[in-house]
Amino acid sequence: MERYQELKKGELGAWVSIITYLMLAIIKLFIGYTYSSEALRADGLNNTTDIIASIAVLIGLKISQKPPDKDHPYGHFRAETIASLVASFIIMAVGLQVLIGAGQSILSPKQESPDLIAAWTALASTLVMYGVYVFNKRLAKKVNSQALMAAAADNRADAFVSIGVFVGIFASQLGVAWLDTLTALVIGMIICKTAWDIFKDASHSLTDGFHEKDLQEIKKTIEKIPDVKSLKDIKARYLGSVIHVDVTIEVSSALNVKESHDIADEIEKELHKKYKVGKTHIHTEPSS
Repeated sequence: MERYQELKKGELGAWVSIITYLMLAIIKLFIGYTYSSEALRADGLNNTTDIIASIAVLIGLKISQKPPDKDHPYGHFRAETIASLVASFIIMAVGLQVLIGAGQSILSPKQESPDLIAAWTALASTLVMYGVYVFNKRLAKKVNSQALMAAAADNRADAFVSIGVFVGIFASQLGVAWLDTLTALVIGMIICKTAWDIFKDASHSLTDGFHEKDLQEIKKTIEKIPDVKSLKDIKARYLGSVIHVDVTIEVSSALNVKESHDIADEIEKELHKKYKVGKTHIHTEPSS
């Protein structure tokens, strides 16, 4: 029940992103076309796809809240990770589109520098998106949401993109109009890099990957539990942002079933307290 409540709270971050991206996309596309800024148009186009990506995150968070059923006995938590994966595809598609557009402009360079109003628009967007990034990052940590953390990473990338647009447009006023096109090219690369990072993390989670460093921390915690003679085996994986751990421990052969069960309960409580482990399967064996 606690995890479902956290996912519900995480929806706020997705809504904040959707509304912010919608407003910024309209403003950037209008000013970009009106005042001849290719970089600002690319940034605005990026924000339109961010809307779709944020909607995917919102849908993933909602599906993750569905309780277990006959076909999904472990729940629907991985819908959150799938949402991150979908978001990465959308972001990558836009990044490639921006790169293609910038490449075409290099072949047919423009001579006119964009109006400075486009630069100030990009600067204002930077401040707004960085604020959204800070909000979503804090919320993602609070509710332990992988999808929302991916959305926050996208927010941060968008803030960097907008500051790049500002610098490019401002520099183009020095009489080097092609700097605006170059900025669009860099924007495309940043968008693709963001998409790749989100894809890498989501695919790692979906294939039951778990970072060795984190696993070693969990291992050390278990080994410090009193009456645990040895830790024979440990595995961990993610279901969405929920950690599942499988453990085999050795305890004294003199202990009865209840005493062994109490040790397992203590391990489960400690892992939930320190690492928010959602499910722990513990197998006890008598030490030789």
